[in-house]
Amino acid sequence: MNGAEGEGPLKGLRVLDIATIIAGPMAGTLMADFGAEVVKLELPGLGDGLRGFPPFRDGKSLWWKVTNRGKFFGTLDLRRPEGKALFLRMVAKSDVVIENFRPGTLERWGLDIETLWSANPRLVVLRLSGFGQDGPNAGLPGFARIFEAVGGLTSISGAEDQPPMHTGYPIGDPIGGLFGAFAIMAALWRVAQGDREKGEEIDLSLTEAMFRIIEVLAIEYDQLGEVRRRSGNRNLYSAPSDVYLTSDKRYVSLAGSTNRTFANNAKAIGRPELPDDPRFASNAARVENAPDLDRIFGSWIAAHTQDEAVAAFRKVSGTLAPIYAIDQIFADPQFAARKAIAEVADEDFGRVRMQGLVPRFRRRPGKIRWAAKGLAADNDYIYREVVGLDEVEIAGYRAKGVI
Repeated sequence: MNGAEGEGPLKGLRVLDIATIIAGPMAGTLMADFGAEVVKLELPGLGDGLRGFPPFRDGKSLWWKVTNRGKFFGTLDLRRPEGKALFLRMVAKSDVVIENFRPGTLERWGLDIETLWSANPRLVVLRLSGFGQDGPNAGLPGFARIFEAVGGLTSISGAEDQPPMHTGYPIGDPIGGLFGAFAIMAALWRVAQGDREKGEEIDLSLTEAMFRIIEVLAIEYDQLGEVRRRSGNRNLYSAPSDVYLTSDKRYVSLAGSTNRTFANNAKAIGRPELPDDPRFASNAARVENAPDLDRIFGSWIAAHTQDEAVAAFRKVSGTLAPIYAIDQIFADPQFAARKAIAEVADEDFGRVRMQGLVPRFRRRPGKIRWAAKGLAADNDYIYREVVGLDEVEIAGYRAKGVI
């Protein structure tokens, strides 16, 4: 593998990633983290649009470097007959294809599912799109904010007297990547069980992925007719549970729904008698009287620094957490002990730090081979070792602009 053999439980698996931006590529990156050989193919001369996303250092996208880490980078124009033919040769030697074009795009290029299966009957194809491969909205463009909005998450995010809020990160994309990676492995399990001549086509609607993660809202509406509204930082199933400002102008978040947890939290603020108050004797009663608890806990927290508050709660097994900014994550001893921040080789900056592998495997741990590379960085390797072309053929395709 170009001098960097994959490590982990997916070693030996080959994935062709022709997706763009975040959701599809992240599904491939999760597989690369655990040993799969992921070949990312981009349009010659242009590349994946994520290469143009800030933040930048020396004109290089830092976002790109983490979202596509550990892959092999090639270029191929699938729209041209020669490109289609080369792609099908790669398909024949691969296990998975990941794509996120608008529904119907691959079909227009002559790369429909039956054509792909003709090249490789056991191929697993993950097809991500904003709304799915069919239905009245199938042809609409899909971006994280769109499927977060339509999928229901945005409507319950934010303060109750303010407009709905998106998170500060397009969270719908990595959620889609997680669903995608899981779906691929579920399909490969069937192949591993002996269904070796039958692949799978996976239709992943990112809107439906967002809808899936809001769990109880659907059955709540179905059975009770209730439409969940925004509640700010309070949750609606336990109290006290809010975000509180500390004396050093930082924030903490409080959680916990059991009676024991509440008793511990009450001890942390020097109020061990609170569980004996009928207003706070059960979780249901505490939710009903949440404003009173917010005042009690909020005033105590406001008189202490973030470190003081966290220490007091941890001393009695309370459930208060500091709300970390990224610099605090980098300084936290728990993240350091777990090696949750990894130092990774990078062709531009030597070494860069980013999130480590999640989860950890005891016997077959994965490895981050490198940060994402430049456009066409591995073309020679891909077309020589994966496709089987010689140097003259590679040069010819390059001259024509096919690769």
